[in-house]
Order: sequence, then structure tokens, then C-alpha cells
Amino acid sequence: MKEAIDFILHIQEHLMEFTKAHGPLVYGLLFLIIFCETGLVVTPFLPGDSLLFAVGAIAATPGSGLNIWIAGGIMLVAAILGDTVNYWIGRKFGAWTMRTFPKIVKPSHIAKTNEFFVRYGGKTIILARFVPIVRTFAPFVAGSGEMDYRRFMHFNVVGAILWVVLILPAGWFFGTIPIVQKNFELVVLGIIGFSLLPVVWEFVRAKLKSRQEAAHAAGEAE
Repeated sequence: MKEAIDFILHIQEHLMEFTKAHGPLVYGLLFLIIFCETGLVVTPFLPGDSLLFAVGAIAATPGSGLNIWIAGGIMLVAAILGDTVNYWIGRKFGAWTMRTFPKIVKPSHIAKTNEFFVRYGGKTIILARFVPIVRTFAPFVAGSGEMDYRRFMHFNVVGAILWVVLILPAGWFFGTIPIVQKNFELVVLGIIGFSLLPVVWEFVRAKLKSRQEAAHAAGEAE
């Protein structure tokens, strides 16, 4: 776990070193990380937003050897395929997966994702792209609930395009700024924290609603 945290916090350095050592193999690594993060419900801890940002920053660095167009295309395909596989895992093996991996496929994660579906409907697949954990479980829940596959794929493709097209260029334009490079760990934490704001907001909103309902029930009892 310590190694995973170190990789996420220093993702730019690790990717740069890997690119210099293995060249084009980095594209395979990027595909694997994005595919697993979006496609397997047992790997929600893998980097997503921070990885896209770091790749953009590295690609903008002269002599890095990383082509932003190739990397972007590969990660886009990985994101679409990942959600598609996750959908079918949920549709075919949803109940089995939740029973077999209860410590990873937590009821709280499923419940939180269900809240997004209740509030946003099918658009959850698009919005979830920008929310860690929910991003991993949204296609799984869509499959478990037998959401229409064509409708799901529409949201899947649109969400993947927006995710890659918005965050990758952000890394390209801002990742090479000296203050960002010197404090990349803080930037990564900031990206993670910002992307978690919707989850925090939903949690606070649910707590406030619960308190209001409890207070209302107590008032009626009196």
C-alpha cells in the first residue's frame, strides 16, 4: 500500500523514469492503469485524474519522448473499454462480485453510486468520470441494474471523451509551470481532493437531510 501511495503522489517522476527506461512500453502501462481503474471494481485505488494530468505535463516537457496524441488516444480507448467490461461484470456477476469481495466492493460505495443514479440518472456515467471511486463503480451498478446497453454506451463514450479532453490538456498547459513542478505532490492531492468534492457534498447533504427528517419526526411526535 505504501508503494501505491508513493506512486500516486510522485506519479510524474515515476512515469518519466519509466518512459526514459522503456520508451513506447509506457503506452501499454497507461492503457493497463486506466483500463483496470475503470474496468475492475477491485482496483478503485488506481490513479485516474492525476494520471491524465501527469501525462499531459510529461508530454509537454521537451525530450520526454511521450506523445500526447498517442497517449490521449490510448487512454481514451482504455477508458471506454474499461467501463464496457465493468458494465458486463456487473450485469453478469454483480451479486457474486459483491459477495466475494465485500471489503473492496463495499455496500457504502455501491450505495453512494446508487445515490448518483437516483439524482442524475444515466448522466451518472458521464459525471462519474470525474469522481474517484464512483467512477469505478458507476458502470458496475449500471450493469447490475441492467441499464440499456446502447444508452449506457452513449454515456460511456461521451464521458470518456470529456474526461480525457479536459484533464489531459490541463496537464499540458499547467504541468510545466515551475511552481507546479516543484509542488507536484500537492497538485496531485489537490486534484484528488477537488474531484472528491461531489462525494463530500452528497455525504453532507444526506446527513443534513437525515437530521431534518429526524427533527421533523420529533416535532410531530411532540
